[in-house]
Amino acid sequence: MSFKTVIVITAAFVLAIAASAAAGPPSDLTPMEQLGKKLFFDKISDPDWMSCATCHDPDVGWTGPIAGINMKGAVYRGAVPVRFGNRKPPSAAYATLSPIFHYDDVESLFIGGNFWDGRATGERLGNPAADQALGPFLNPVEQNNASKQAVLEQVEDSKYAKLWEQVWGEPISYEDAAEIEMNYDRIGLAIAAYEASSEVNPFSSKYDYYLEGMVELTEQEEWGLELFNGKAMCSACHPSEPGLGGEPPLFTDFSYDNLGVPKNPDNPFYEMDEVFLDDGSPINPMGSAWIDPGLGGFLQTRPEWSDLAAENMGKHKVPTLRNVDKRPGGGFGKAYAHNGFFKSLKDIVHFYNTRDVEIWPDPEEPSNVNIDELGDLGLTDAEENAIVAFMKTLSDGYRLPQVKTIASDQQSPTSYNLAQNYPNPFNPWTDIQYDIPQDAHVTLKVYNVLGAEVATLVDTYQTANSYLVRWDAGDLASGMYFCTIDAGDFRKTTKMLLMK
Repeated sequence: MSFKTVIVITAAFVLAIAASAAAGPPSDLTPMEQLGKKLFFDKISDPDWMSCATCHDPDVGWTGPIAGINMKGAVYRGAVPVRFGNRKPPSAAYATLSPIFHYDDVESLFIGGNFWDGRATGERLGNPAADQALGPFLNPVEQNNASKQAVLEQVEDSKYAKLWEQVWGEPISYEDAAEIEMNYDRIGLAIAAYEASSEVNPFSSKYDYYLEGMVELTEQEEWGLELFNGKAMCSACHPSEPGLGGEPPLFTDFSYDNLGVPKNPDNPFYEMDEVFLDDGSPINPMGSAWIDPGLGGFLQTRPEWSDLAAENMGKHKVPTLRNVDKRPGGGFGKAYAHNGFFKSLKDIVHFYNTRDVEIWPDPEEPSNVNIDELGDLGLTDAEENAIVAFMKTLSDGYRLPQVKTIASDQQSPTSYNLAQNYPNPFNPWTDIQYDIPQDAHVTLKVYNVLGAEVATLVDTYQTANSYLVRWDAGDLASGMYFCTIDAGDFRKTTKMLLMK
């Protein structure tokens, strides 16, 4: 059996494991996924302070976790602190679902691959995420390891070396070039298995539960979804409908586009002409004159596609919108677009809407700018806000309201009531009790001070009883909220104070 055959079989084996485990709960990681998780969070760098998670943190949607960096250049420093790359970290979530990089003759465009420019094609290991996982370990502006063997040596000395042996059936080894290649590829395959797990791709957003009929969107969110699929044309590249087999939507078509994004003047890569690699060469010889070539730059390195490079200059991969607003708190700063130019969802939606009719900085790469699907959409401010509200429903980890009965049939209440929530003030959760003396359709909704609906806690037919709902407001800002119940002819509202 040839070395190439071994790798192909191994890749198929890993992808089969990942696919079978994807539906399981996060705690049910397979040994392969557990190994990938250890590798993902281990500080395998030189110096040894940096891991994959340093730039792909789960609390912020598997991307950059430092608000101060996001609000400036948005590009993260490498293991050697003075060295910077050129783009903000893409999300590692749902990355394993990208197809292998290829040219679609029907659509006349490139599809798939990973990294912003598609250079992790998936041709080597059968999965772009596995190819991508191997890049940062050796990149001098990222984890800066001297060689593949140096990476393997760190894994060999780790506390999870026995787990490696369990997964692969043999200890890690690097006696010759073939062993080094095989075992280094195994690192990428293991990380990709973890990135394919339900811990990284849980499909647990409010929108997922909405598609399953378990929650309702607010009026503003519903409007935002309608605009997303219609007037704003967002779904042209970020499809929101389930797949033909009922698969949850991924909110990307895995293509590449030039939105006309301006340069980010705070990008530290522009100063990398004064920072040098070990061989004495500058990281960025062009300095402030550098223009990000995106997909076109990668295509120039591939003879079979080089003639298509010019028409793809400045194009970057269409990212998934899943977790686009996931953050540890309402005030945490995130950056958007490949270079982090935009600092809020509202900013980038407004750019999509008005690029060609308001004054914006010039595009970094003016050729190939998409003028058909954005730039002059005619959206009002309220419509922009609705689209933002909808995109905020795409963050994983949404907590369904916990509704439980608190009285037996013999203790059914004799009158309708909505009690004051407890605790109040609260942060971030509170319990809401209500009584219905007879069977009825019940809605329990929460509104902000402007009268906009922010949560639907109950919207179903219920039998006579006393109920308790736990509401988690972790994704909302501090302030006064109003809880309203409608059951039969009964309606009542209480005030609730969220203090963070």
